[in-house]
Amino acid sequence: MQISQVLQKYFYLNFKTKSWPSVFLGVFLIPILGLAQPTNNTFPNKSINLEIPFAPGGNLDIIGRTLAPGLSKILGQSVVVENRAGAGGAIASSYVAKAPADGYTLIVATTNTIGTLPHLIKTTYQLENFAPISAVAFSPLMIVVRKNDTRFNSAKDLIAMAMKSPGKVSVGHSGPGTSNHMSILNMEEAAKLQFNVIPYKGSAPALTDLIGGQLDFVVDQITSSKPFIDGGQLKILAVLARNRDGNFPEVPTLVEQTQIDLEMGTTTGILAPSGTPPEVIQKLNAAIGQVTKEEDFLKRMKSIGSTPLYSTPAAWQEMIAKESANSKKLALSGKIKAE
Repeated sequence: MQISQVLQKYFYLNFKTKSWPSVFLGVFLIPILGLAQPTNNTFPNKSINLEIPFAPGGNLDIIGRTLAPGLSKILGQSVVVENRAGAGGAIASSYVAKAPADGYTLIVATTNTIGTLPHLIKTTYQLENFAPISAVAFSPLMIVVRKNDTRFNSAKDLIAMAMKSPGKVSVGHSGPGTSNHMSILNMEEAAKLQFNVIPYKGSAPALTDLIGGQLDFVVDQITSSKPFIDGGQLKILAVLARNRDGNFPEVPTLVEQTQIDLEMGTTTGILAPSGTPPEVIQKLNAAIGQVTKEEDFLKRMKSIGSTPLYSTPAAWQEMIAKESANSKKLALSGKIKAE
């Protein structure tokens, strides 16, 4: 029921019963309640802030900055991108979780940022503090090794060696709680094997050590590995997805080679603070759907090895919830540790 309807009924009943104090109270409340009336029918009527939880130049930053101009054009308001890096994404996530639930403060995040991080470190947010809007892109992960490493010509070779020598085959990842890290843990769990897992502060140092011979393999996104693949320093053994990647159609998936049926990658999307009106969420969702079909967006996503992935709010929520449940299971088993 609209506020105007409530007031009309309120005045009618109190005039009828001649309850004058209540009538005067109603007159006093009119301006206050008027201010509280929803303005969702005019959303947006000012600029929208799009928070990026990592430094400029990374996968999320590129996706956010590619999305912003299209959203601005469709919604008729500026979409301002702001990098708020730190604590593995927790600083920006906490900021958005506490922001007014009006649709003007959004975050570009991954399933890991919202679903995994709260199981690794103390955060001031959980999934319940957000209103998912839509997924935007999926970036499959891949197994990469040195180009001249003749021990591994397929993922099957790698898995066979890991099974033969538990804890000996070394793998690097970009940091605790990242999709790269979680993918390695999921692989160990699915294949019942054990790697020598080594964390790094980002993909770059892990890839440097791989090229230098300090690691046997790295699980990484196409975005950061592609320059070394194109340069002939690394080769891809497998794509960790159920379908082959369009950038490397000749590379088989992990399940094709080993029957380890896991789809592992980085799913990125947009969220608002919990309590954001459903009509605002739907308007933002529809705008994202339009942008993800535009040619410029499609070309840019392909150039960084990502695939556009538009979804309903419910589907995006389910993706994050699934990641959270899996992370909680791994935390309880001691595979990952909260700090």
